[in-house]
Amino acid sequence: MHTILVVVHLFLSIGLIGLILIQHGKGADAGAAFGSGASSTVFGARGSANFLSRTTGVLALLFFVTSLTLAWMAMETARDSGLMLDPQAMESQAAPVVESDLPAVPEAASDSAVPVVPVPAEAAPKAE
Repeated sequence: MHTILVVVHLFLSIGLIGLILIQHGKGADAGAAFGSGASSTVFGARGSANFLSRTTGVLALLFFVTSLTLAWMAMETARDSGLMLDPQAMESQAAPVVESDLPAVPEAASDSAVPVVPVPAEAAPKAE
């Protein structure tokens, strides 16, 4: 269902782009009034403008409906597939820890192996 809706949404968007590019702007009506031949078209002088604007409006409405439906479907899919809802899913996705992957921890040094460096008297902080 999701794939079909995406394909319909794609065709609606392409149709909207085409219809909007076909339509004439408001400035083109002045040229049609002086005999540019618009009255001899299939739809008549004003028929094509009404047909194209109504078709654009219907396609725009369908485009918005498919947009909202796709958004709702995406929200439902995201709500159903959360890791916080299924603790077993978190455990199954965690990578197993292998002992060879851990870095080697150095052994604790004995007290006799650490050299003691005396601090000079000048460097010691003075108590006030």
